[in-house]
Amino acid sequence: MKDLFGKALLDYHNGDYTEDIITSTNISDEDELPLPYLFRSFSEMPKIEQKALKLCKGKILDVGCGAGNHSLYLQQKGLKAKAIDISKGAIEVAKKRGVLYAEIKNILEETETFDTILLLMNGTGIFQETTQVSKYLKHLKSLLKPNGQVLIDSSDIKYMYEDDDGGYWMDMNANYYGELDYFLSYKGKNETPMKWLYLDFDTLKLISETIGLKCELVLKGEHFDYLAKLSFLHQKSNL
Repeated sequence: MKDLFGKALLDYHNGDYTEDIITSTNISDEDELPLPYLFRSFSEMPKIEQKALKLCKGKILDVGCGAGNHSLYLQQKGLKAKAIDISKGAIEVAKKRGVLYAEIKNILEETETFDTILLLMNGTGIFQETTQVSKYLKHLKSLLKPNGQVLIDSSDIKYMYEDDDGGYWMDMNANYYGELDYFLSYKGKNETPMKWLYLDFDTLKLISETIGLKCELVLKGEHFDYLAKLSFLHQKSNL
C-alpha cells in the first residue's frame, strides 16, 4: 500500500489541503471523500457513531482509527482508548492531534484485552470477504474481557442493485453482494485496490452466533446502515 489515505490526512493536518480523496468501487462511480469530514467533531458525527461512543466503557480499542476522532472524544470523557490503524500517516496524525495511545497495527496482530472494541465507518469493511468474517470475529472475541463488547457498524447495500422496477439484478452465482473492490486515489495517484465488505445485519448475526457471540441491533441509520453490539452469549443486554 502507498498509504495515500495517510498522506491525505497529513496534508490536511499540516495545512496543505488542496483537494479531496476520490473513492469508487466495482459497482459505483467515483465519489469525493472530503478531508474535513475525516477530522469531524462529535457533533458532526452520524447518530450511529455518536451512539457507539456513548456506549463505550472501560478500556477501549479503536480499530481503524484514522485521524483519531473517536479516541479523542473518548479521552475527553476520561476513558482510556488505544487507537490502531494500518496507515502510518493516520497514526502520525492521531498522535499529533493528542491521541495518547496510537499504534500502527493490523487488528489480527492485537493481543491485549479490552472492555470495548470499536469498529466504525463501516467496521465490517476490514473483514474483506464473507469467508474471512469468522476468522476476524473469533480474534475479536479473544480480545474481549469477560463482560466486553464489540460495537460495529455496516450497511446492507442490496439497494445498490435495485432496478427501476423494484427488482434486483444480482448474479446469484457471484460472491456475496456486499463484497466490493475498493479504489482510492489522491492528488492523481492511485492506491493499490483492496477488498472491502459491507455486511447486512442478518448475516453478521448468523456468523456471530456460530462462533458463540450474541449479536444485537442497537440502532438503524437513515440509509440502510446499522450499529450492532457483539458480546458473549451469557451476558445480559443493557441496550
